[in-house]
Amino acid sequence: MSAGAGDGTRAVRAGLPAPVKHEPTLPGPVFAAHFHLPGEPAGPYTYGRDSNPTWTLLERAIGELEAPGEPVETVTFASGMAAISAVLFSLLRAGDAVVLPADGYQALPLVGEQLAAYGVEVRTAPTGGDAQLSLLGGARLLWIETPSNPGLDVCDVRRLTDAAHAAGALVAVDNTLATPLGQRPLELGADFSVASDTKGMTGHGDLLLGHVTCRDAALAAQVRRWRKIAGAIPGPMEAWLAHRSLATLHLRIERQCANALALAEALRERDEITGLRYPGLPSDPSYANATRQMRRYGAVVSFVLPDRGHAERFLDALRLVDDATSFGGVRSSAERRGRWGGDAVPEGFIRLSAGAEDPEDLLADVLRALDAAR
Repeated sequence: MSAGAGDGTRAVRAGLPAPVKHEPTLPGPVFAAHFHLPGEPAGPYTYGRDSNPTWTLLERAIGELEAPGEPVETVTFASGMAAISAVLFSLLRAGDAVVLPADGYQALPLVGEQLAAYGVEVRTAPTGGDAQLSLLGGARLLWIETPSNPGLDVCDVRRLTDAAHAAGALVAVDNTLATPLGQRPLELGADFSVASDTKGMTGHGDLLLGHVTCRDAALAAQVRRWRKIAGAIPGPMEAWLAHRSLATLHLRIERQCANALALAEALRERDEITGLRYPGLPSDPSYANATRQMRRYGAVVSFVLPDRGHAERFLDALRLVDDATSFGGVRSSAERRGRWGGDAVPEGFIRLSAGAEDPEDLLADVLRALDAAR
């Protein structure tokens, strides 16, 4: 496929095998624990924990979206956390230092605790203001999450990456909120682009999946080796469903981003709301950075209602928005993020993920629920 193909064309065609008469466009999932293997164990498919033809097609497809026209390697995993853990635990050794975001996904501190227990020095700083820059000296790896989850701060990936490389550190970017259609970390200089494909990439809330993409074959081999050791492999059915879902990625993302912007603009007018964040709003603190490096601003909006009770009344009054903890799906979802206790957010903090509903219906539902919650 041409490197200049549009996002829609690429998403529809990514990773498909060459057409074969009487064969489907996208072959069905291959369910196999082992493969016929006479003689020496040469060839691509030997044992089901190591490789699978269904993974191969999906990994090729994701690579084509992450870095169009470039030679990259993608490794898929059973979940986003499996992908995150594979990068961190395959690279870091006792005595190394890693720089993590202080405001990232709430399971990341758990990984940090485990790394520290293994003798890795864990440094943290917020995403906003490129604060991680001050901690790079002697680090082995810089981990960036932008936009951050759930606060939606955006850092300057190119600036941080250049500084990290100058200091001798590798760079991994958690690109879950943006997806490759919103931001391409490898083009911004990162060594790894990592994502939970449970979210926007697959977009239907019906599977768990993650991936790591990088240009360096040796780094990819380390990540793949960790997958083999940990056994954190995707199921063939999940991999096939994910590949099928990529065909509508551009359609989903376009509608979701448009809905998110419309919601942010409407929420800006509500006097009970504070702390509204959406990188696509010109008034947002992250707008300048986001506009410089992102092609789309994502589906997630965050804001704060006066207290826990107000937030719960709002969520209870919603009809088109599911009270659920994930994001990036075709069905809008929202939650009071403080219920989990792992994020430094106010009790009334809401993370809302815009789905693919008609914008007028979604706006009407959210505004009606806000009125009912007063």
